[in-house]
Amino acid sequence: MRKLLLQPWAKPVLFVLCALPLAWLVAGAALDRLGANPAEALIRGLGDWTLRFLCLTLAVTPLRVRTATPQLARFRRMLGLFTFFYGVLHLLAYAWLDKGFDVGEVARDIAKRPFILVGFLALVLMAPLAATSWNRAIKALGAARWQKLHKLVYAVAVLAILHFLWMRSGKRLYGEVWVYGSIVALLLGERLLRAFSARKAAPAGSRWAQAAIKKEAARAPRPQTISPVVSPASDSR
Repeated sequence: MRKLLLQPWAKPVLFVLCALPLAWLVAGAALDRLGANPAEALIRGLGDWTLRFLCLTLAVTPLRVRTATPQLARFRRMLGLFTFFYGVLHLLAYAWLDKGFDVGEVARDIAKRPFILVGFLALVLMAPLAATSWNRAIKALGAARWQKLHKLVYAVAVLAILHFLWMRSGKRLYGEVWVYGSIVALLLGERLLRAFSARKAAPAGSRWAQAAIKKEAARAPRPQTISPVVSPASDSR
């Protein structure tokens, strides 16, 4: 399995798999197979896949750590970029099919309807993450700043679930909300648990290291004194 993840064709295969949902939605719209309200089906379909790709992106690190498969890390960037890609398409489909690209109408809808506002905020927060997902950005920002910036993905996840919850609350359809909410809660909870465990283990490890250093220092032979007489030159130092 690990060797397969390192194959040169692994990323192209993942790219095709990530593009398939879009192809399916576009084909469904072209062939009039998206139901009685194809515009709504297309908008919501793109939103659903944004949330699914977000869950997949968040799952990479826990799976990598729990299964000791570092090769999974090479796919996280692509999954994150597809999350942003589908999110942008979700917004564009809403602005086009629901508002006719009327910027004023879109702005009023964002200001008036909370679930659209939090969804828009989630997409805004994803923008700098997508823009800085390249190696040059990591070098330019520095690893520490880059990691702090990319912790925004946790806020994105919370806002995305809130957007989904408010959107479904109008029709009282909470089944999928519970599913995605549980997945996101599990993935974020795993990160918090891992961070807490690392912080808790750090002091004990440092104390053990200090004790080991002192023990080695006690075992080391003491330097012998060559002469009990201190010269004026050495005393002046």
